Amino acid sequence: MREQHKKTTETQRHRGTEKSKTMKIKLANENVAADKWLPDVTPDGSEIGANYADAYVKPMNKTLDDGTEVRCKRRGLKITVQVGERKGEALMRRLEHGPDVQSILQAALHSAFEAAGVSFSADDGEIYLDY
Repeated sequence: MREQHKKTTETQRHRGTEKSKTMKIKLANENVAADKWLPDVTPDGSEIGANYADAYVKPMNKTLDDGTEVRCKRRGLKITVQVGERKGEALMRRLEHGPDVQSILQAALHSAFEAAGVSFSADDGEIYLDY
């Protein structure tokens, strides 16, 4: 029993050190101009804010200072992200996360980046990656 507890504690410590090695990097500023594409302002008929999603993710396509390429795109309901060699995708789900298109997109982005093994956060008008 003690050996199992000891192994669990060592694993927890090891996981804690892995998390501290990640880097939090500012990817881009949130595209405030994308708000003009919200369905309340400019209806697009998609019910998920396809035009808003396209405008929001556009500034996220860039090469970071360390040479890592970040790509994010929407095709239909699918959000696809790539951070270096890591890839992830998720669906924009109106029934689960809607009807607010901003929350639908944020949930899809979180899921897609999580699938790629990268943490995504949008705080105070800035977009961060933690990998």
